[in-house]
Amino acid sequence: MDYVVVKWLHILSSTFLFGTGIGSAWYMLFANVSRDVRAIAVVARYVVVADWLFTATTAVLQPATGFYMIHLAGYPLHSKWIMWSIALYVLAGACWLPVVWLQIRMRDMAAAAAAAGGELPALYWRYFRIWVTLGVPAFIAFVVIFWLMVAKPM
Repeated sequence: MDYVVVKWLHILSSTFLFGTGIGSAWYMLFANVSRDVRAIAVVARYVVVADWLFTATTAVLQPATGFYMIHLAGYPLHSKWIMWSIALYVLAGACWLPVVWLQIRMRDMAAAAAAAGGELPALYWRYFRIWVTLGVPAFIAFVVIFWLMVAKPM
């Protein structure tokens, strides 16, 4: 019974992690495409909140439940699918950490521009391009991790 509960928590937290990530990226991307400073300010504020509330907590829960399931199921930690999953998770985390920093700075710049009724500075758009660039490998890493978790190919 332990395994089923831990597996459920693992799947649920992966849903929150991936869902929050893709949802936040979607809304942030299209708010930025609109170039509406007020909309960008609102969306950026909530994206930062969602990252702390959902992404940060589930990012901790994922490896905890994953390693416990590995233990309960008796899978060798050196299995290729597990090693690849861990490496891709680390890659996604390495992309996410600077994204959090960027989002906080972008949120602050957007709030200041909206309050002043002005435009977003060039630095904002530079951060946005980096944000997108870091998001692509993180997204791909998670898609591959989902496949590895289901297929366990190696």
